[in-house]
Amino acid sequence: MNRREAAAEVGVHLRTAQDWDNGIRYKGNIREYPDGRRVDYTTGVTMYIDVAVQPLLTRLEAALDPRFLTLVEREHIADLRREGHSLREIGRRLGRAGSTIKREIDSYAVKGQYQAHRAHREWTRSRARPKNSKLALPGPLREFVTGKLALQWSPEQICHALVIEFPDDEAMRVSAETIYQAIYIQARGGLRREVAEALRTGRTRRKPHRAPDRRTSRFLDEMIMISQRPPEVEDRAVPGHWEGDLIVGTGSASAIVTLVERTTRYVLLGHLPGGHTAEEVRDVLIPLIGSLPQYLRGSLTWDQGCEMAGHKQFTVATNVPVYFCDPHSPWQRGSNENSNGLLRQYFPKGTDLLAHSATDLELVAQRLNGRPRKTLGWKTPAERLRDLLTTV
Repeated sequence: MNRREAAAEVGVHLRTAQDWDNGIRYKGNIREYPDGRRVDYTTGVTMYIDVAVQPLLTRLEAALDPRFLTLVEREHIADLRREGHSLREIGRRLGRAGSTIKREIDSYAVKGQYQAHRAHREWTRSRARPKNSKLALPGPLREFVTGKLALQWSPEQICHALVIEFPDDEAMRVSAETIYQAIYIQARGGLRREVAEALRTGRTRRKPHRAPDRRTSRFLDEMIMISQRPPEVEDRAVPGHWEGDLIVGTGSASAIVTLVERTTRYVLLGHLPGGHTAEEVRDVLIPLIGSLPQYLRGSLTWDQGCEMAGHKQFTVATNVPVYFCDPHSPWQRGSNENSNGLLRQYFPKGTDLLAHSATDLELVAQRLNGRPRKTLGWKTPAERLRDLLTTV
């Protein structure tokens, strides 16, 4: 059965079953990881167990790189060795080099007898090589790092500054990751007391980041990503494809919907007098797109802002598909980003956008659409849209 069914059969949460599969064990509010980490979720403290005293069973069961022999392979070696097969034959059956099999037997055979479980235990113990952090002991390197952290330098800035200021001193080298570990992980460097003022975020523990393919969907309705957008949208050959975003006022208390047509750079502005929730943005977008001729309702490209949680209802009402950009990729809506920069001439950052009425927005849109653009051969967006409407 799959994991979800097995968890239901045992009577545990699906996340707990996943942790068990990954070798994570629970002791009260503490989770112990196979690599030796112990995370206390009541205090937020992360510690490392010395690998020398880490339970041997956890290390024996840890997932390893494929280049290492597994316990099952060692059992096959012992069985085939007793049957009298040569080292090269054993290697061929296991898909390993004969020299690998020879080193394994030479290293762990006792009085000519090779035992798989004994060999695996000895090899596991030999892998433990505890190493102190570079920042664990006082010295010029730690003083330099501590001094720069006090000046709110980032770990990456510090590690590059070391190379510039001490070009010939290899002892004055530390990676950004080592600095982060010294700050975040207790007993890995003693920099914990500086954490409050050391980093811009002020976090006392790391924020996990998931791979893009493992992230939870932002909306209940499944998003259509920009990679699925038709090719004619990308080359701007077919008009009617729009890019959208919000211009947000001071304190995120007010906003304006901005739409830009990719071919003509024509701008439409939507008035949000009461707020910019998903429902309010949806109710402004539907009449804004609905005022366009049918052949100018091709698609809408937006970022993954929470204001587009109602994208499915918008598509049902207008028959216009919404394509979402990848996270942190504003260049995928370049025309809209550029137009928002031009609009800031009329709506400066830090101002209250509630002071502008729908009539004010229409006037600004007309002015922007009346500006000649270099990318349009010094024609205006209004002229390009007029030519388009008269030729269709």
